[in-house]
Amino acid sequence: MKVLFATYPMAFHTPGGGEIQLLAYEKHLPQHGVGVTLFDQWKPRFLEHDLVHFFSCVGGSVHLCHFVKQLGLPLVVSSSLWVTEETKHLYPCDEIRHQFLLADRVIANSKIECETLARTLDLPREKFVSVLNGVDDLFFDPVPPHRFRDTFNITGSFVLNVGNIEPRKNQLALIQAMKQMPELQLVLIGHERDPAYAQACREEGGDQVRFLGPITHTDPLLRSAYAACEVFCLPSTLETPGLAALEAYAVGAHIAITEVGSTREYFGHASNVQFLDPASVPTIVEAIRSARAEKDRAPSSLLNDARSLSWRNITSNLANAYTTLLSGK
Repeated sequence: MKVLFATYPMAFHTPGGGEIQLLAYEKHLPQHGVGVTLFDQWKPRFLEHDLVHFFSCVGGSVHLCHFVKQLGLPLVVSSSLWVTEETKHLYPCDEIRHQFLLADRVIANSKIECETLARTLDLPREKFVSVLNGVDDLFFDPVPPHRFRDTFNITGSFVLNVGNIEPRKNQLALIQAMKQMPELQLVLIGHERDPAYAQACREEGGDQVRFLGPITHTDPLLRSAYAACEVFCLPSTLETPGLAALEAYAVGAHIAITEVGSTREYFGHASNVQFLDPASVPTIVEAIRSARAEKDRAPSSLLNDARSLSWRNITSNLANAYTTLLSGK
């Protein structure tokens, strides 16, 4: 089976979880009998493939998806989207619904995401397939905490946030929460996707906050950062569920994470994960403090649980979705 992967043109300018997911699929699908080609607009080669998998529903994506269907090729779309009746006015839902109607299958990252999208966009539930997000096997290989601390000259306890700096990731509210815990530093790792928002964060954070910029996903320093932090905090306005959170979980970090999206489907059973309301600074504070209080307790069955979410295992489910689609089942 040969699959063509495509996404919107600006996706890899400031790559995030969706782009890491795409490249993880490309790396691991061949072991399940699926060859992957990354779309090249100069040599598109659509008709050399059995199907096209398009990642994202960013505005304008519908046009390439429409062209794929005109060619008569099966189309799979990864949604990576959390939209509800209460928030649908914030999204171009007519265009997104059109794109999903064109798709033969929509891949979502959880069952609850499938059900919510189907209900909110008034689409058949059977169009949606849940393929959980995964984590690279390298995150199961420990890197000493001192490596990160030594590289960036960080002493003392700190809270870590990994993600593009932008309103959806909600770092400004996290910075406001940290002011109630002056004994802790806040370390931010990620691209500044929204420069004006990043500047507001700098002004609010002052000396308590370190901005380290992006660290390559495969760099051992990222694993060392997860191991070194007191708490990993992801207070996003939504997550499905956040690849950085899965990576931190695999390393064994204690986590404070948004309750909005599919995070409870992944982490609801985990003793080392606390949930927060991203619209409430006090709950961010409470979740971080609760996660710190759990630091002395070893998470139960953490490593085996995290390994079940390795990309090696997850991509077998995606390969099955492709096979089922092409076989007409």
